[in-house]
Amino acid sequence: MMLLIDFLCRFGWGLALALTLTPAGLVPAGFFRANLLVVLGLATLAALLEWTAGPGAAWLVPAAAAVAAWLGSIVWLAERKGAGLVLCGTCALLFAVATAQLHPFQAQVWPAAVAAIRALLSGLLVGLVVHAMLLGHWYLNAPGMRVSVLQRMIDWALLAWGVQLCLVLFSTALTVTTAGQTLDPATLALLTLRWLAGLIGLPILLVMSRKTLAIPNTQSATGILYVACLAAIVGELTAQLLQVAAAMAGQN
Repeated sequence: MMLLIDFLCRFGWGLALALTLTPAGLVPAGFFRANLLVVLGLATLAALLEWTAGPGAAWLVPAAAAVAAWLGSIVWLAERKGAGLVLCGTCALLFAVATAQLHPFQAQVWPAAVAAIRALLSGLLVGLVVHAMLLGHWYLNAPGMRVSVLQRMIDWALLAWGVQLCLVLFSTALTVTTAGQTLDPATLALLTLRWLAGLIGLPILLVMSRKTLAIPNTQSATGILYVACLAAIVGELTAQLLQVAAAMAGQN
């Protein structure tokens, strides 16, 4: 249950921030309104699951994000771009807080801080890739939209992947130097899938999509981005499973 809540909060944070980074002057307001409804769904489901998971008021944060997304969809319907972007940023901030609550920063506990940062980077990567795919699909509704907008979103996704790769390599180096245990077959399989899908396959697909836009062919680029979304989601979900397995192993 908590694994799903964590993923929903990460995804919502990344998608909302991606909307904030989207140039409102070049993209129709309908795109923002439609995708804020997706954010609304993510926030509502996260709030309901966290509310049923146990006592506490942590569910209020994703619930507030749901309210902000609902208000944002109304504002974008009226094409109030400034207020709409502010509400997109508010959703991103609330989702970031909800994600950090699941990975608390404890005093003198470095792994907890690393886990929170990696969770935010993970959600940002998934959100940017899915956002790029949705943006590519929107060219069917607005064929006159500039190709450079989608190129910029893919560049943001590649940047997020690069930062995440550096952090993964750093964390892996720390793990190797502090522990020398061998990996069991299940963990090795998950680790292989993590690298093949999220850390090796994903950037290849993003670069292929970026190159396809140089033709330009937005439909083919969007098709490649569909596969990139699958690679990103599989890679990040696998990373979550590995983190949970490592935490359980540390407790034993």
